[in-house]
Amino acid sequence: MPKYLVQASYTAEGMKGLLAEGGSGRKAAVEQVVSSCGGRLETIYFAYGEEDFYCVLDFPDQVSMAAIAMTVRASGALHSKTIPLLTVEEIDEAAKKSVSFRPPGA
Repeated sequence: MPKYLVQASYTAEGMKGLLAEGGSGRKAAVEQVVSSCGGRLETIYFAYGEEDFYCVLDFPDQVSMAAIAMTVRASGALHSKTIPLLTVEEIDEAAKKSVSFRPPGA
């Protein structure tokens, strides 16, 4: 299953929800929304600084991840960035592909 790293920061309203529910409540909410599209929460970490939390998710396909991202962002409770993660084996496969490329000015 494809893996994704999600980096997110709460809006003021989202942070109020975190304060009310605690980390356990938000983790349960993430697990619920992710499983609703056939995904799985691998891990979640809360942080402070520019981002408020990071999680690694498994999804059966890109469309499922996109559906979750759009729905959660539309709530206005957070701002997020989703990064596809590749395995070592996938990078090995990509490195073996023949690519026709000409750099600018060459």
